[in-house]
Amino acid sequence: MTTLARATDTLTRDALTVLQPGFAGTTAPDWLLRRIGEGLASVALFGRNVTSPEQVAALTAQLRAEREDLLVAIDEEGGDVTRLEVRTGSSFPGNHALGAVDDVGLTRAVAAELGRRLAAAGVNFNWAPSADVNSNPDNPVIGVRAFGADTDLVARHTAAYITGMQSAGVATCAKHFPGHGDTGIDSHHAMPRIDVDADVLAERDLVPFRAAVAAGSRAVMSAHILVPALDPDRPATLSRRILTDLLRGELGYDGLIVTDGIEMKAIAGTYGIERGTVLAIAAGADAICVGGGLHDEGTVLRLSDALVEAVRTGELPEERLADAAERVRSLSRWAAANRPADGASDTADGDVGLRAARRALRVTVAGDQVRLAEPPYVAALTPVANIAVGDETPWGVAAELCRLLPGTETGSFNGADAGREALAAAGSRRIVAVVRDEHRHPWMATALDVLLAARPDTIVVEMGVPRAEPRGAVHLATHGAARVCGIAAAEAIAGV
Repeated sequence: MTTLARATDTLTRDALTVLQPGFAGTTAPDWLLRRIGEGLASVALFGRNVTSPEQVAALTAQLRAEREDLLVAIDEEGGDVTRLEVRTGSSFPGNHALGAVDDVGLTRAVAAELGRRLAAAGVNFNWAPSADVNSNPDNPVIGVRAFGADTDLVARHTAAYITGMQSAGVATCAKHFPGHGDTGIDSHHAMPRIDVDADVLAERDLVPFRAAVAAGSRAVMSAHILVPALDPDRPATLSRRILTDLLRGELGYDGLIVTDGIEMKAIAGTYGIERGTVLAIAAGADAICVGGGLHDEGTVLRLSDALVEAVRTGELPEERLADAAERVRSLSRWAAANRPADGASDTADGDVGLRAARRALRVTVAGDQVRLAEPPYVAALTPVANIAVGDETPWGVAAELCRLLPGTETGSFNGADAGREALAAAGSRRIVAVVRDEHRHPWMATALDVLLAARPDTIVVEMGVPRAEPRGAVHLATHGAARVCGIAAAEAIAGV
């Protein structure tokens, strides 16, 4: 049963206002336009909604014809996680590459240019940057999305990213509070748990979020993680102790608090999305991200109805829902006031992403020959992509090597026989083995053992976190798998 279909009362409008839903297609469906008219204040874009920047600009114009101050959100971290360039790979290296360079001016410039491109496409709210300290090297979901494993480095680059992107009129969202870096489980699949004491959290994980608050980040995203030292009963997204007492009270944060995707299994599989939504708003969240998986009108109605019913039964104070809705509207006003004027594109720095990727590249030479004169065989040892990254975005060095060295061939390999299969496919060609987080995938390390035993002149390109010892005649660490990281590596391999 839905109570919302024809309702236009203040309570219903507030319930719609706190939702940030996605939708299917590259144009706005009728149901979404109707809900915007009824109070929906935010819309989320995902890779399925994007074919080109021009198409996104037309889509956002269509949406804003219904509501001029609409927040249009996107998960555009740059690097491995890109939506605006989901079909091609990002023009910007991700956080780990920027952390490897450790030039806060460069990070600020990259974020400003990425923000400029988002603003030109009509996007004014970015669920980025990751402010997580990747303290667990086996973390399956953060990895290269973090600036690094050093707390102070992460803090200064988080602040620089926020300053750069918000200078372009795009609100940032530091995530995933209180820190998703020390987990061995992906919260898309289950509930992670961080078992360290409060002092460790304060000195390690919370420092970048303090920097984000000081830098004026307009939003913070909660993590679906259980942190018993902070709250033994509720995950951060549903915890008043963490969102209200810690983030609002101790850290002094007064901006928008948005949840990570409410349909992620850590919440949906334990509380359900309706109950999770009510508990999140009650705990102090102001907006509910939904749409990565569930992106239909029925989901919007289910969640808004759950909020309305919770207020009517007394479970959720009406004042709390109204406060959350007002914080969303406040961010809308900020975004409208900071919308770049026409002609802002004159300040574009289109090459900054590639320059950053080149600076992030680390080359270790063990043999005599670095430059390839003949087209090689590129063996991509391909792990299963995590959900945040997705599997629709291309990565690697093969495409660029094909351009620089016509005749280059490539194949993708996975599993126990990956090394032998790659050897057979390569034939007599020089091998370029491309890996992603070798240290986390035993089958990948075994495949490299096989390749290097048979072909010691193999070139190894690590496009994840470079934790394993460099090996191969030449070892290149790109610190990420963005398109520009692949270009930088291919240039080095081909000697251009």
